[in-house]
Amino acid sequence: MKRRSLWLAGTGAAAVAAGVGFKLWRTEQEAQALEQATGGLWALQFPQPNGPDLVMARFKGRPLVLNFWATWCAPCVKELPEIDRFHRDFSARGWQVIGLAVDNPQPVREFLKRLPVSFAVGLAGFEGADLGRRLGNSAGALPFTVVLGPEGRVRQRKLGATSYQELAGWAGNA
Repeated sequence: MKRRSLWLAGTGAAAVAAGVGFKLWRTEQEAQALEQATGGLWALQFPQPNGPDLVMARFKGRPLVLNFWATWCAPCVKELPEIDRFHRDFSARGWQVIGLAVDNPQPVREFLKRLPVSFAVGLAGFEGADLGRRLGNSAGALPFTVVLGPEGRVRQRKLGATSYQELAGWAGNA
């Protein structure tokens, strides 16, 4: 009877250990995939609507809010003033904001003439949707926001409109 109990306990412990090991392995695989996506991010550059290329490597080393948006996306347009307010209030604390327009250049230029923003905007085009997917936006929908810590790791991701309060809360937890 004791042997059977010991055998069952040992088998159960082995199953639990295998399950925990698998979970750790899978978590590590997901972390490596995100690292590859963010690692590639720093090598990219995007044209800006009215200026030199936006070189992502210049933004490495400080916390970053990366927002994917488009002029034809109503929730994107609604959240841009909130993101701009966050940028103005938190840039002195080291926070950076980049808007990557998943759109054609001309509509973005026209839009920014009507509603200028104080943060950097890159013209990612429709390839921006692929970058968003690599950063965790499996749906490929907009708006999509990613918060990266100073070490370049993804801290937050959100599909859908964000707000000043939400961004400020994430900044307080970074």
